[in-house]
Amino acid sequence: MKPVKVLTLSALLGSALVLGACNGGADAEPGKEDTEQAETGDAQLQGEISVDGSSTVYPIMEAVSEEFMMEQPDVKVTVGLSGTGGGFEKFVAGETVMSNASRPIKDEEAAALKEAGIEYTELELAYDGLSVAVNKDNDWVDQLTVDELKKMWVDNGKAKKWSDIREGWPEEEIKFYSPGTDSGTYDYFNEVILEEAQIDKSATLSEDDNVLVQGVTGDKNAIAYFGYAYYLENKDSMKVVPIVGESGEAVEPTHETIESGEYAPLSRPLFTYVSNKAIKEDEAVAGYVQFLLENAGVLSEDVGYVSLPQEKYDEQISTLEGLK
Repeated sequence: MKPVKVLTLSALLGSALVLGACNGGADAEPGKEDTEQAETGDAQLQGEISVDGSSTVYPIMEAVSEEFMMEQPDVKVTVGLSGTGGGFEKFVAGETVMSNASRPIKDEEAAALKEAGIEYTELELAYDGLSVAVNKDNDWVDQLTVDELKKMWVDNGKAKKWSDIREGWPEEEIKFYSPGTDSGTYDYFNEVILEEAQIDKSATLSEDDNVLVQGVTGDKNAIAYFGYAYYLENKDSMKVVPIVGESGEAVEPTHETIESGEYAPLSRPLFTYVSNKAIKEDEAVAGYVQFLLENAGVLSEDVGYVSLPQEKYDEQISTLEGLK
């Protein structure tokens, strides 16, 4: 698991900018900055916000947090990536006020939150295309069907070779790299590809997508799957595999095919879940969530995901206003 990252650099930079503005010159009028701040409505907030959950959502939340702390240097946002399931466990325990997820909340997780007395709101942030990738020196895989993916990844008690999947492929053992079982990406792949069957027991599992990237880039016979942003970040060192879905055509994950849903069945929404109590009682949390919804579209695109239609963000901002 990748260590929790405390995003303090931007806060320090933001603090420096604020100090610089306050000491901008001997001729500055006393209280002028405070007056201007009141006129613009840019209230300065204070506090700490703890977020955890999906490693897929992590790049979005990291970018949002850095930008937010530039504007609000007295708020420290801590973002962790223990996986969707691990994030919900911390949310239930009251250790976090927000939980990132690359799949919708499960019934048992919702029940645990209800038992803990935690009311929450689901917020949709962006679209992702779960990307299947092989080593860049793999010159035999040009596409895979959903059935071939299932045959490949479902455990059958034996070591699988590429030649077991399609005639003419090398008689070399396949090396599997998968998100860990706490990952929403694992849950999604398990549901739509494996159909809840046992994943190949030889697979290397990790909640850290960078481990999966290293695995597939370091072995000619490796295959992995992870969020679209992690593929884009490493596209020069690996090869993405077009997937043949119900349409019968091989479709590669791109901004356009993910947004349209053409890249099926591996396109999906990404979420965060926020404590209603925290929104009502903590101005820093309310301000952070407002900032998140106002900027998630642009920043999700910046880190490699696909933004929602603007009206969806607007609807959620209205929902947020009703919670304050």
